Amino acid sequence: MSLKNKLNRLKPHLSVGNQPEPPSFKPAPPSIDVPFLEKWQAEQVAPYYFDQGYCLIREVSYPLDQKHGHYCFRDFLSAVDVWNREGINHPLSAKGFAAEELFFFDTETTGLGGGTGNVIFLLGYASVSGEKLILRQHILPHPGAEVPLYQSFLESVNYKTLVTYNGKSFDWPQVKTRHTLVREHVPKLPEFGHFDIYHAARRLWKHKLDRIKLTNVEQDVLGVERTDDIPGYLAPMIYFDFIESKQPEGMLGILKHNELDILSLVTLYTHLTFQLCGKDQNQTRKETYEVGRWFAALGEKHQAEKVLTKLTSVHDQTSCQAMLTLAYQHKKDHNYVMARQLFLEAARCGGEMEQLKAFTELAIIYEHRLKDLQLAAQFCEKAIHLAMKSHLVNSLNKSTLEQLEKRHNRLLQKLTKYL
Repeated sequence: MSLKNKLNRLKPHLSVGNQPEPPSFKPAPPSIDVPFLEKWQAEQVAPYYFDQGYCLIREVSYPLDQKHGHYCFRDFLSAVDVWNREGINHPLSAKGFAAEELFFFDTETTGLGGGTGNVIFLLGYASVSGEKLILRQHILPHPGAEVPLYQSFLESVNYKTLVTYNGKSFDWPQVKTRHTLVREHVPKLPEFGHFDIYHAARRLWKHKLDRIKLTNVEQDVLGVERTDDIPGYLAPMIYFDFIESKQPEGMLGILKHNELDILSLVTLYTHLTFQLCGKDQNQTRKETYEVGRWFAALGEKHQAEKVLTKLTSVHDQTSCQAMLTLAYQHKKDHNYVMARQLFLEAARCGGEMEQLKAFTELAIIYEHRLKDLQLAAQFCEKAIHLAMKSHLVNSLNKSTLEQLEKRHNRLLQKLTKYL
């Protein structure tokens, strides 16, 4: 590598500010020929030359008023503003961030496994810049071009946080693996924050979606309809064919697929923000419950109670589930009077499984906290009666009934002792 190229590698580490810089397209060295260059250029793809090699970069932009699904891209700015204004604590909170400091990232690879045998052939990302959403895709023209690929990607990355869909488990670990093979020739990987919104989608919609693939979430939640889209599982075969033929047509289909994935990440993060912050006017009761339950699991007691209490005025299964979640939280906080009240209410309006949970907890509270052994035994008997029903036995842990019977025997012994 020439001294000039080595000095160029240091430039990203000296840059300041958070605005993305456009990729620098250098004149082609005389010895490098890019097959079907005119076809690529007609599709907004240009070669990026580095160290006697090249990769391809596609850049497109969207006005912020353009819609993708139920939202326009400007709504993402509103989502970031909500996090900064509302002061709600959550792992997906963009508090302290400007919208331009998040970038939505997705890759395409030659396989789904890990390790050095899995090659990333497309790095795609989008971010807001001024009044536009800029989307860039860095394309590996052949397996030997990873140095130009990662140089082009890393030389202008000045963002704070990635937003991905299952990227913590797959995309970013794969980037790290491939980067180790060329790290002597390209800039270091920055230390990003990371919002992986796959896990948020699972929490909020696993009750209604059989699979939490991004395409399922698009169709059933975000209002995104894909037409003539290449299935993701065909991408490796199309890429291998591209390596052989050099023809751009198949790869252009993969670029479109990747582009839609990235645009949907913007829409999904926006929708999740409005769901979590209570700004979605069309939020279902079940979604509200899942949001409240998530806050409870995070230990955000005030926010959990604020969300779940909205559900308790109507007596249905969701209301009962909300009451149980609140009751467990009050029990954890040693507020046994309020916990008892909510467990009693849940037992009155819930189905058999909810009743079983409520009766079990009431037996514990009356035995150990309120010191009413008679009522504790009665609630334990009700729980045992429900646990013995044939349709519930199969769904319960085998030890559940044994523990209830053990508790009941202990209560009877205590009552006999005191009589």
